Amino acid sequence: MQLIVFVILCLLPFTSSASPLHGIVMKVTDEDIKSEQSLLSLYSKWRSIHRPYEKESDKTVHVQGCENKLLKRYHIFKNNVRLIHASNNRPNVTYTLGLNKFADLSNDEFRAKYTRSPKMFQQTRSKKLQSFMYENVTEPLPSYIDWRDNGAVTSAKDQGPCGSCWAFSTVAAVEGINQIRTGKLISLSEQELIDCDKKINEGCNGGLMDYAFKFIVENGGISTEARYPYNANDNKCDIKRTSSPAVSIDGYEDVPANNTNALLKAVSHQPVSVAIEAGGVYFQFYWRGVFSGTCGTNLDHGVAIVGYGETNEGVKYWLVKNSWGLDWGESGYIRMQRDEAQEGICGINKMASYPVKLANNLSSKTSNSLIQLSLGRKSFLST
Repeated sequence: MQLIVFVILCLLPFTSSASPLHGIVMKVTDEDIKSEQSLLSLYSKWRSIHRPYEKESDKTVHVQGCENKLLKRYHIFKNNVRLIHASNNRPNVTYTLGLNKFADLSNDEFRAKYTRSPKMFQQTRSKKLQSFMYENVTEPLPSYIDWRDNGAVTSAKDQGPCGSCWAFSTVAAVEGINQIRTGKLISLSEQELIDCDKKINEGCNGGLMDYAFKFIVENGGISTEARYPYNANDNKCDIKRTSSPAVSIDGYEDVPANNTNALLKAVSHQPVSVAIEAGGVYFQFYWRGVFSGTCGTNLDHGVAIVGYGETNEGVKYWLVKNSWGLDWGESGYIRMQRDEAQEGICGINKMASYPVKLANNLSSKTSNSLIQLSLGRKSFLST
């Protein structure tokens, strides 16, 4: 019987996959898990969408080699399908999981590829009193804000195999405050940060948003994505591409740690860079809804909060921009439950910061008091 399954996996025909199919997150139905054949059919369909370029090479692989590769992937896929189906059938769950591009990765493989050991990211804050410009905000905060509606957020991007989440988080926040101050939404270069911000940050091996903000200040700004495009690799800094920065900031500040209200005040005024624990299996397969799944607070991934709100059912959430492409979550975004827990869901309240831009000009003299570098932040986000 197992040999028959091997042969089916190797010879099962693939559905023709045109580019519009790429990025589809697939639903798991009761029918999909009814039999081995239905699971095999689902796997074939999923591969035609998310692994379309593998099918040609598979045709030339010896059956024995195909067994080793595909059977392992299929068994992982099958386990994930059953987990997703079981989770989606639980009562009173506010989010839905789906078969995305990570569906043939075990959670251990996913963590190894898209996150790093929490030991790399042990955060301590300086005890020195720091400024927080929104501390005394007294006007009633809006109950809902989505900075995408205000034109302050570019489309979700994809960091690929490079551990550059910190650069994407930084850029999302800088793009946001620049649009708020100037009225111009400019897609900025994560690759410049990866290649050139090497004093402390380590490119595809990880970094931290605060240090990236400091680099942008000291560098006099950052280039556009068009001028310094992303390639998901560590390269030598291209000085010519950095010679004409398009957007500058005046400094940055940290949001008081473990303070939901302070974070709410900041996000009501601009997109904010945050760190979360993103390596959990429910996070891996998040598709839609307000995520309230199991996750810890060992920070391993940088993202940006670009809004907040409340569902018709009364579930409060943060709107978070990720950097895993449009084919994850709600077109690259996730709504995460907003609660009063000290550290917040997945540690979202622990390490938040934002760039400061006081004027709409490219460059201005920066006060040292605006560069709020927390000297305790010495470990790296590497996803």
